[in-house]
Amino acid sequence: MIITITGFPGSGKSTLGKGIAKELGLKHYSAGMFWRQIGKERGMSLMQVQEAAKKDRAIDDEIDRRTKELGEKEDNFVIDGRVAWHFIPNSIKIFVKVDLEKAAERVFRDTKAGKGERTGEEHASIEETVQNMRKRMQMNKERYMKLYGIDYLDESNYDIIVDTTDCSIPETREKVLKKVKQY
Repeated sequence: MIITITGFPGSGKSTLGKGIAKELGLKHYSAGMFWRQIGKERGMSLMQVQEAAKKDRAIDDEIDRRTKELGEKEDNFVIDGRVAWHFIPNSIKIFVKVDLEKAAERVFRDTKAGKGERTGEEHASIEETVQNMRKRMQMNKERYMKLYGIDYLDESNYDIIVDTTDCSIPETREKVLKKVKQY
């Protein structure tokens, strides 16, 4: 079983991926981890790496290579990543959405508390966080359309759609696990 998870920033993709993997006894991977590793290697923030990816195709190629290779060489894992579903087509594809204000509150809170994956990013306010999220989503949408001819925000690409706006982490995990088990 391979499960790919994508969706909005701050929707809980990574948390959901880790929880599902643990519950099902699967490994967990994250394309975000690949992006952050590249940023660290280059001494750049996530936003800087994504800006650089507009001009440097090698960044996307490296993420794609790692994702494809994972799907070809391993089985029984969960990966969260914007286009993992595209590079691992034999997966159960999950899309996680959330109200951006709610997502910004989560990211802002986690950043200020020094936890989560965004501790190195600048988020001076919830409003700035919403703006950064919108900008990031638009950049990604344009880049993936240009590179692959796909719209990662198009829900018709996915097998399972879940909205985490008003759900707790356990509620979301249980809702998704119920649907995954139907496969």
